Amino acid sequence: MSRRPVAQIDLLALQQNLQRVKQLAPDSQVLAVLKANAYGHGLVKVAQKLTAADAFAVARIDEALALRTAGIVKPIVLLEGFYEAAELPLLLANNLQTIVHNELQLQALEQTPLDGQLKVWLKIDTGMHRLGIDPAEVDNMYRRLWQCSNVLPGIRLMSHFSCADELDSATTSQQLALFQQLCADKAEQHSLANSAAILAWPATHGQWVRPGLMLHGISPFAGKQGADHQLQPVMRLSSRLIAIRKVKAGDTVGYAGLWRAKTDTFIGVIAVGYGDGYPRHAANGTPVWLNGREVPLAGRVSMDMITVDLGHFCKDKIGDEAVLWGPELAIERVAAQAETIAYELLCNITPRVQYQYLGDNG
Repeated sequence: MSRRPVAQIDLLALQQNLQRVKQLAPDSQVLAVLKANAYGHGLVKVAQKLTAADAFAVARIDEALALRTAGIVKPIVLLEGFYEAAELPLLLANNLQTIVHNELQLQALEQTPLDGQLKVWLKIDTGMHRLGIDPAEVDNMYRRLWQCSNVLPGIRLMSHFSCADELDSATTSQQLALFQQLCADKAEQHSLANSAAILAWPATHGQWVRPGLMLHGISPFAGKQGADHQLQPVMRLSSRLIAIRKVKAGDTVGYAGLWRAKTDTFIGVIAVGYGDGYPRHAANGTPVWLNGREVPLAGRVSMDMITVDLGHFCKDKIGDEAVLWGPELAIERVAAQAETIAYELLCNITPRVQYQYLGDNG
């Protein structure tokens, strides 16, 4: 019996979540965001299954090159753009599209001799204040891109929302209004909507939507779960019981003795810990699914193990499967108990975890 945790990736659920995106934004093309190893699900495998997406987006060039090496031919957009002029021939050779979000990138495009033209997305800062050009520079930089011999005609315009997951915030409407004002005289395709905006702000959909988290069946909204949006969880993380210990009332469990038994009970030890990506700061009481019921975390998360309270009448056995998150137990609940977000849990999965792909026909 292997003691390695297993991440089962349901590729059919992934495809169904993409169809849900298309239902919500039927007039938009889909730029599927696959950064950070497809949110921990496996970059290449996920891309190979999302054949109905119109294009893929990654953060960095090494992710894009990994897709090309695997034979992925769909358009790929670099969300952070290129870092230096020397990368431009590589982008051209691999048919990669780039975002331009600052003056130095534009200058590199203007000054670097190339044997062809690149597809460019111009990113505008409408309030996120992270990447993007200042609104006052939009007209100038847009004009220069149109005049640049290295840039294909048809510049796509985009921005990113800072508060789309806050339904009572006016910020998204303000950002949308500013973007529309800046782009009113530019007959180009627009891209604004991330997962939260796809779900909650239909006026932002434009010609391209950019789903990421929701493709993997997870809600971007606090207090919600993917099922609330007709999404299906794609990852099921599980491991095994490797020990069962009887403890008496008053006994403590784990480092620093942070959990104390209120009554005589049984403690189960599960082979997963922060060395596998399970959140170290998950609080006592965080649920784990075991033999058809939830059992609570009891004690501090260790590198290789967690401990759970099995209760006074224990019928569990060593070797039984324990589900850390998946269809039986929403990852959003675990993230809340660890005072983090589902994004972080997914991206923190380590190479110690074994991946299994369900619905993989090749």
